Amino acid sequence: MAAAVTGMAMLAALAILVPSARGLDRAEFPPGFLFGIATSAYQIEGAYLEDGKGLSNWDVFTHTRSRGIDDGRNGDVADDHYHRYMEDVEIIHSLGVDSYRFSISWARILPRGRLGGVNSAGIAFYDCLIAALVKKGIEPFVTLHHFDLPHEMETRYGGWLGAGIREEFDYYADVCFKAFGDRVKYWTTFNEPNLFTRLAYVLGKYPPARCSAPFGTCESGNSHREPYVAAHNMLLSHAAAVHNYKKNYQ
Repeated sequence: MAAAVTGMAMLAALAILVPSARGLDRAEFPPGFLFGIATSAYQIEGAYLEDGKGLSNWDVFTHTRSRGIDDGRNGDVADDHYHRYMEDVEIIHSLGVDSYRFSISWARILPRGRLGGVNSAGIAFYDCLIAALVKKGIEPFVTLHHFDLPHEMETRYGGWLGAGIREEFDYYADVCFKAFGDRVKYWTTFNEPNLFTRLAYVLGKYPPARCSAPFGTCESGNSHREPYVAAHNMLLSHAAAVHNYKKNYQ
């Protein structure tokens, strides 16, 4: 009997402390609270070389270092979001959420960075996606860098190890603010930069797969120094983009 009473007390406490145990109601959240879902460009878009898109660091990594991927696959097609985004927006809407966080593929907007010009087809794709979301009453949240960048940034600057990439990111951010800022009010510059620098420059698990002992056995890299250099350049890039947005677009 005592065990049964104790069990009932625990269930009652769980229902109070963990709302999901008894179900949630929107009325329990403050006005303006947004429910949402999130994705990243490389994970879902596919169409990795269509309509003028350039190679990204992940395109090259998955094709040349497939053993670094658990099942050896790549994102060439992924969820085919590039061709099926309207279906995906309908699915998002059917879930009843009111926000959607997605990332823009830098290589789809600027295949070669500042030197190659803006890819109009890439702009058109995200423009249509944002328009479809807004039409359904879904607030777009846009991430500019979710671990992917044009492969040319790796060859030209050594990725985030080169100071020159700061100006590239500032230009890329400005292109996006100018193209989509009339409808996008929520921007994220970098997704989890601390995690990215650790996986890419300490452990060598993510492109450009740089590391050194005792953290890993990469072909090149310095796990004691390079993560700080990369993080430094990302922080300065973030600061420049935020300054630009607040001054010219907000």
